[in-house]
Amino acid sequence: MTRNELIAAARAAAANAHAPYSRFGVGAALLLADGTVVTGCNFENASYGLSLCAETVALAKANSEGRLRDVVEVAVIGGAMAEGGLSGTSPVSPCGRCRQVLNEAAQLGGRDLIVHCAAAEGDAVATYRLSDLLPHAFGPADLGFG
Repeated sequence: MTRNELIAAARAAAANAHAPYSRFGVGAALLLADGTVVTGCNFENASYGLSLCAETVALAKANSEGRLRDVVEVAVIGGAMAEGGLSGTSPVSPCGRCRQVLNEAAQLGGRDLIVHCAAAEGDAVATYRLSDLLPHAFGPADLGFG
């Protein structure tokens, strides 16, 4: 799977975002070691603290299928919700909480994830290693697991 195909999967997931409060839709796509793609979108709640980020939804789906250790790449896309889709020309990156949750999968899988951050419109993409987005991360290995 190419980077652009993974971003396209994240874009398709973002179309299902439930974001009536922020009006900011986000989609995430996880590439697993065997080529399987798992997607998620943000899911807001009137009690804001109960909202779920797209990356967390996708990781929970992967975990529910016993595949959390298999994540190798992530694509994230987001933007303001408008008629006809999302808008915005700046790449969107995972929030701090999502970086920490992604780190859990990365440490359990023994790899440094590739994270593609894409803009809702245009071709702007920034690609990072998760360790660059979350240096000195705390995770399972710090607790003697993983």
